[in-house]
Amino acid sequence: MKEQQTLWTKDFIIISIVNLLLFCGFQMLLPTLPVYVKSLGGGDALLGWIIGASTVASLMIRPVAGIILDKMGRKGIFIIGLCIIILVTIAYTWFPVIGIILVFRFIHGIGWGMASTSSSTIASDVIPKSRFGEGMGFFSLSSSLAMALAPGIGLSILARYGFTRIALLSAVLGIIVLILSLFIRNSIKAEKSEVRVKAAAYEKASVFPSVVIFFTCATYGSITGFLSLYASERGIQNIGMFFTVYAVVLLLSRPICGKLTDRLGVNIVIYPGLILLIIAMLLLSNAGTLPVFLMSAALYGLGFGAVLSCLQTLAVLRAPKERLGAANATFFTGFDGGIGFGSVAGGVIATAAGYSRMYLYFSLFIVIAGIIYFLGNRKVC
Repeated sequence: MKEQQTLWTKDFIIISIVNLLLFCGFQMLLPTLPVYVKSLGGGDALLGWIIGASTVASLMIRPVAGIILDKMGRKGIFIIGLCIIILVTIAYTWFPVIGIILVFRFIHGIGWGMASTSSSTIASDVIPKSRFGEGMGFFSLSSSLAMALAPGIGLSILARYGFTRIALLSAVLGIIVLILSLFIRNSIKAEKSEVRVKAAAYEKASVFPSVVIFFTCATYGSITGFLSLYASERGIQNIGMFFTVYAVVLLLSRPICGKLTDRLGVNIVIYPGLILLIIAMLLLSNAGTLPVFLMSAALYGLGFGAVLSCLQTLAVLRAPKERLGAANATFFTGFDGGIGFGSVAGGVIATAAGYSRMYLYFSLFIVIAGIIYFLGNRKVC
């Protein structure tokens, strides 16, 4: 009976497309906004805070969003968050002042925390438990694919047309997402009795994978924040190809990783993924030619995709059904926190030691993630 449960329902397809476009609009800004701010006179340390401001805001709003999602359902908070994203993205083009951009970035993070937590929770509602690893693998592929494709697209548009076009395109994607979300059926509300008993902002079962993804995503924050500047320093053209290679590897590997997780367990996928990430960061720290950058991209895409899929599956699958909103909020707190921490720490380290040393030091965060996973792993299947 479980084997016959349908994964590719209308709701699952729509929420996957919604998540893809949502992440595309957000990720397109990550590598291009620092370049734009630098053109306005911002230094490396400030560039990290431009990215980190949205992280601080999302970290503040996610616990609240998780509670509201479990009490009142999913679509309302998703639409509110999405409207904030659309308005703030358009506003970036109105005030080319670093201080104002920093404020807008904080507000953007509030909308992002609400919308991204909601989309993942809706997906958790509609994926059958018997195919959860596979389903979450496909769903998280939408975000990972956006994280791979959008930065390269954004850098290409920035080089040809400037930052204004990127902000407008991101806003248009948000409007498309808003329209598509109206076709998703009203999602699940928790029973009132369950909500009164369990109203904590964070889900305990999801804390462990969230800590591991925090250290893993720190490396991604350093890549999106400083890769284009690092490549320019090395005299590398067309660095957007880094994200293209990353995307292709993700597209090919994620369905396989999801099925392996369901059949053989998380450990079979996550440990090799962590090792690949370490190798990718070491290669990146010594990259002097485009082929080496692209080799690092392939290894990073394979490793990051495997680790992200496994950890998100652990964070949600082990949580009670009435706590899926809090579980997703907990996981993405670690996800966003890692990216923000990586951006801020990357700016500080790059200022003191340069980009190459920065990426070398950041490989240690993957080692820390692996140690934490090994020590905290309790009979994960």
